Amino acid sequence: MKQLSQRSRAWVKGFHIFFSCAWVGTGLSMLLLAFLRSHAPNGDELFAFNEAIKLLDDYIIIPAAFGSLITGLLFSLYTNWGFFKYKWVIFKWVATLAQIIFGTFWLGPWTNEATAISDVERILALQNPAYLHDKLMNSIFGSAQVALLIAQVFISVTKPWGKRGSK
Repeated sequence: MKQLSQRSRAWVKGFHIFFSCAWVGTGLSMLLLAFLRSHAPNGDELFAFNEAIKLLDDYIIIPAAFGSLITGLLFSLYTNWGFFKYKWVIFKWVATLAQIIFGTFWLGPWTNEATAISDVERILALQNPAYLHDKLMNSIFGSAQVALLIAQVFISVTKPWGKRGSK
């Protein structure tokens, strides 16, 4: 397989770091907004917090996650890292794909539903079991998602596990 030139590799690495930073930073921002949402004094502010979280998800998290995935794919295809050569690379692939799948089928829908409920019910959403469930699930699993993203950053830097099959 053809390797990336040093210059091309630097560009891919720069974009990979950019997308990863955007994903982590936006995840942290969403957690902060979710915390502040708990102190919303009225229904309009409750909806505004939910809508802000949804917009961050739709316009930054999703593109950043796919940007990370695509630049990671380029690294695996066109450098010596490969897909299955190093344990830490395998871990990052599994974690990234799991996070995208979990975000697509669970976190995103919980966010969308909470936003829709708060749009209609405003402050009464805080008495709606579906809204409370969505809010709780996003708090728990959103925090876990961000923690895993941060772990992936440190794994990328420290490369703690060696080649597959070596001791």
